[in-house]
Amino acid sequence: MANSSENIPLSDFIHYLIQDGLLTENEIEIHRTQAQRKHTPLLSYLVINNFIDSHQVAIKASKEYNLPFFDLEAIEFQSLPIQLLNEKLIRKHHILPLIKRGDTLFIAISDPTNFQALDDIKFQSQLHAEAILVDEKKLLNTIEKLLEAADTSMSDLLDGELQHLDINSNNIDDEDFFKTEGNSEIDDAPVVRFVNKILLDAIKKGASDIHMEPYEKYFRIRYRSDGILYQVASPPSNIATRIVSRIKVMAKMDIAERRVPQDGRIKMTLSQNRAIDFRVNSCPTLFGEKIVLRILDPSSAQIGIEKLGFEPEQEKLFLRAINKPYGMVLVTGPTGSGKTVTLYTGLNILNSVERNISTAEDPVEITVEGINQVNMNIKAGLTFANALRAFLRQDPDVIMVGEIRDLETAEIAVKAAQTGHLVLSTLHTNDAPQTLNRLMQMGIEPFNIVSAVILIIAQRLARRLCEHCKTPANLPEATLIATGFKIEELSSLKIYSPVGCERCTNGYKGRIGIYQMMTLSDPMRALILEGGNAMQLAQLAKSEGINDLRSSGLNKIRMGITSLEEIDRITKD
Repeated sequence: MANSSENIPLSDFIHYLIQDGLLTENEIEIHRTQAQRKHTPLLSYLVINNFIDSHQVAIKASKEYNLPFFDLEAIEFQSLPIQLLNEKLIRKHHILPLIKRGDTLFIAISDPTNFQALDDIKFQSQLHAEAILVDEKKLLNTIEKLLEAADTSMSDLLDGELQHLDINSNNIDDEDFFKTEGNSEIDDAPVVRFVNKILLDAIKKGASDIHMEPYEKYFRIRYRSDGILYQVASPPSNIATRIVSRIKVMAKMDIAERRVPQDGRIKMTLSQNRAIDFRVNSCPTLFGEKIVLRILDPSSAQIGIEKLGFEPEQEKLFLRAINKPYGMVLVTGPTGSGKTVTLYTGLNILNSVERNISTAEDPVEITVEGINQVNMNIKAGLTFANALRAFLRQDPDVIMVGEIRDLETAEIAVKAAQTGHLVLSTLHTNDAPQTLNRLMQMGIEPFNIVSAVILIIAQRLARRLCEHCKTPANLPEATLIATGFKIEELSSLKIYSPVGCERCTNGYKGRIGIYQMMTLSDPMRALILEGGNAMQLAQLAKSEGINDLRSSGLNKIRMGITSLEEIDRITKD
């Protein structure tokens, strides 16, 4: 690899890329300077920023230097003998041990002229090193996966890290766990610490979910962060059952029952002022129980309206709607699109001693002081419809229904909105016009819809570009016009692409909402009364200047908040 020092010349391999016409000497010098600033090897910098095609380069280098080429996707990276080399050496040279045969260690490498790496490996491991060429991009991804998993391994755990952590396991202590499992406290103490650290790390990294998945030959743990799943650990498969059992004990679930799904809850107290709840679900799979933990952080529902991502006009519409004494505000979108946070942001604005606020949810994910929250219990007969009937007998001002799923719930919610109550709820539709059509398909009469609904919000969550590493994107004008941008704005348009650095995940950090907000105008009401379909409603909304989700996403691109790739991902038809 090219070194970041000015005094060390370019490697022979970089000269080969110049000779082959893939890059010019001037380009190399510019990129070398940028790579030095980011403390990144030159070849890695070229690959990360797509200045060269890593696969094409690897194939050419294999032929030029007469070295075997290997596709890293063809191997289970959990089986790689990473313990034979230390992390510093792996990161320094961007190499990976593939397999050990006798006294020979076969090394995955992307720069065939990096002889220093082979010498360092031989010195550290006392093994003969043989180079095998691989795709640099795949090599970087595999290194990160392996080292992230190693960071969370049990061998790295320290008791001192977690000594102030308080986890409410519903009055079940570790002794009960050891007795039930039939294991000694000495054997399972590392499992307890490992599980605690997994939960704590997920909170630190801002994850929304933790997935623990057993397979035939390995056990995988993944976090969902900014809507995307990525692997963080792969503990030995022979302790998978003990890890799952530990979680089930903490969540007060039946650890002897492994044939049916179960639900539970864990409370983690981080400080006097902050506690995190985990909603836990187990599901039997072919090779054991999969556990998914939803992280319920009350602070996520109190982020403030200014951080939701509303455009100025959208914010005015939202505040005007929730401050009306009666009517219905509907938020729509797929699971994970941020509907609950939007609703709770509104509820927090309304939450005062002058208002009686009640919510019916399945389940309650975020607890808020001053709001009467009711968990649905279908087995006991507590449905959304029954809860709504009870609310209406308790002098409510504001009612929030977690989701309108059936005609009975919809009818009661509409009647409540028509009789002096503000009703907030959600529906699973793709955009605002389809929400009106869905209500009609449920059986709600059009005249009831036009008299009750005051605002419909369709939303998605887009990942924010990392402010520290985003880079200007140079896209052809034809592509930008086809995307939805106007010809007259192209000269001043600045679009950014993700890069990736130590402060973010693949070039993104955090998320922001994109919204379609639709109020009911007189022409819209007339069309609904005539029984207009979703397409007609969408055309009328567009003619009235209501931005669809795609247009709102393009505004976020113009502002440099997110990328074209991200908007394409979340607004595909």
